[in-house]
Amino acid sequence: MPTSEAVGAVEARMPLRFPREAVLVLLGLAALWETASFFVQPFVVPGLERIWHSLISLRWDYVLVTLARVLAALLISFVLGVGVAVAMYQWPACERYLRPIVRLLMAVPVVCWILFSVLWFKWVEFRIAFVLIVVCAPVFTVDFLDGMKGVQQELREMLRSFRPTRTQFFSKLLLPGALPVLLTSWKINLSLAIRVVTIAELVGAVSGIGYGLVIAQELFSVADVFAWTMVLVMILFVLEALLTRVEMRMLRWRT
Repeated sequence: MPTSEAVGAVEARMPLRFPREAVLVLLGLAALWETASFFVQPFVVPGLERIWHSLISLRWDYVLVTLARVLAALLISFVLGVGVAVAMYQWPACERYLRPIVRLLMAVPVVCWILFSVLWFKWVEFRIAFVLIVVCAPVFTVDFLDGMKGVQQELREMLRSFRPTRTQFFSKLLLPGALPVLLTSWKINLSLAIRVVTIAELVGAVSGIGYGLVIAQELFSVADVFAWTMVLVMILFVLEALLTRVEMRMLRWRT
């Protein structure tokens, strides 16, 4: 009878299954869109050929700029969120004072943060980074804190019987126990950051996918808007696939 570790190791080496159902759904939507383009004006529903021409003529350096902004902001948000969560877990007084602030940050709409960044900061890159961090970091904080608190009490007592240091207690129990929740938080923030960065780039940016959408809107080009939207979706799918692969590797102990 194979152990759970052996099963997990086999699953980690297995390639990701081809998403046949997703491909069929996307092909069906593309067929419906192409059919609708024959009955609606091209400036409302452009055909797939027109969208393809827009797609290959996009500024791909804008895609790299947006991707760099998202990844950098997510890394900073992760470090800040985990640091605040650890502080709130270690010191209950810190949690009592910081939790209302975290909830307040999560309650403020993204549009308000964008307006605040425009009024407060002059540098465009700092505006975009500020909006992304203030939106994503609280999600990491809440999820990681809940993950650490969700570790079973029996495991805590068993590890404390070995008289571990705080660092050992965190690295040997709390971090592995909260890792599934933390990876889920990464998935949520990836989707959130892709949407937020586009809105943030609409205000004052001179590069990035959001700026490309502004140009497409000024030219009344639905094909360009749809092409940029396809790029955003593809970026999210690729990043989520990579994160899923990392999750399979790091949680290979799960059956």
